[in-house]
Amino acid sequence: MPTPTAPAFTRPALAPGLLAAIALLAGTALLDSDVFTVFRYVVSIFALIVLVFAYRGKAWWALPLLAAVAVLWNPVFVVPVQAELWQGLQFVAAALMIAVGVLVKVPTEGSAASRSVAARGRR
Repeated sequence: MPTPTAPAFTRPALAPGLLAAIALLAGTALLDSDVFTVFRYVVSIFALIVLVFAYRGKAWWALPLLAAVAVLWNPVFVVPVQAELWQGLQFVAAALMIAVGVLVKVPTEGSAASRSVAARGRR
């Protein structure tokens, strides 16, 4: 039996991305209620968490999209959006969170990719 090797990368944005997508989909039913403010907090915080993981994974394309989600769902400074558009944005943001969670890969400490970067830095 071969010896197991350490994975070359992890997907740290997957769990927060999926949780944010669940909150976004659940929040579509509560757009007109006061409870939606709680969902705005949750989505905004998860968007910032996924943004940090996207930065660590060097997924530069995702950074402005996640920043836009964090700003639009920010409950402190509310951006006025019509209800129909807002409901559509909920689904778009959920798809974005899932896509970023799946596509962002962060190299592990023991992987060959991180060792080669470290070796180049010592020269």
